[in-house]
Amino acid sequence: MIIRTTIFGICRAEKRSLIKVARAMGISVSQIYRVREGKRPISQKFIIGAVRAFPQRRLDELFYLSPAPDGPGDPPDRCRSRGQPAH
Repeated sequence: MIIRTTIFGICRAEKRSLIKVARAMGISVSQIYRVREGKRPISQKFIIGAVRAFPQRRLDELFYLSPAPDGPGDPPDRCRSRGQPAH
């Protein structure tokens, strides 16, 4: 199982800049983009920062578990909300 996040979809829906969200989370801008691209896993610092940046959201609204991808060629599960098929 892999921890996935819905914050990128939330940012898009709320028209929030990832740069401002990264600052509110206390992480670097490059880290938030690396997580979005699937180049970096979600860390404890990322989770704590997301809770800080989205205090009105519950943890289960920000993160969910997903089966691990089959291999390195699989596309990352970016920006989709739970229950919605990938594009």
